Amino acid sequence: MRIIRGKLKSRRIGFPKNFPSRPTTDYAKEGLFNILENQTEIEDTVILDLCSGTGNIAIEFISRYAQTVTCVDSNYYCIKHIRKIALEFGIENQINVVKDEILNYLNKSSAKYNIIFCDPPYDLKIHGQVHKTVFEKKILKEDGLLIIEHGKFTDLKDLDYFQFERTFGNVIFSFFKIEIE
Repeated sequence: MRIIRGKLKSRRIGFPKNFPSRPTTDYAKEGLFNILENQTEIEDTVILDLCSGTGNIAIEFISRYAQTVTCVDSNYYCIKHIRKIALEFGIENQINVVKDEILNYLNKSSAKYNIIFCDPPYDLKIHGQVHKTVFEKKILKEDGLLIIEHGKFTDLKDLDYFQFERTFGNVIFSFFKIEIE
């Protein structure tokens, strides 16, 4: 995996062969960030990355000048890996790493975010619960964006505030936003 654009462009993120997480492909990540750059401002934003896994998405946000990214994952090895990469890249002051179940984190969090990115394991059917909690607890800042990554067997189009979805290979990103009038 590589960082596509920004201050960390072309840096590689390695991870062990038996890593417990599936990283978002470079192809899908590039598509996601092309959409984001046309939809919203990334610079100086506060980001929440749920099910952070390798930290691939979080580091891409930091590379594109996000102010901070909070990475939440329940797996000790993922958390340890993200901390290691953050230190290696010199961005440890911009990444807050939290070991927790994502719904537990959302339910107790008082922070507000510009963008929330969630990439749970495709077979873990919590997409709707994440969506519901984010909007009920008003965790997004005004005009904030929730992005949920999922596979082709998950359909989120009927959820409130759905905007659109984009497919990149086997990866689908669903975008949600409350329209401010």
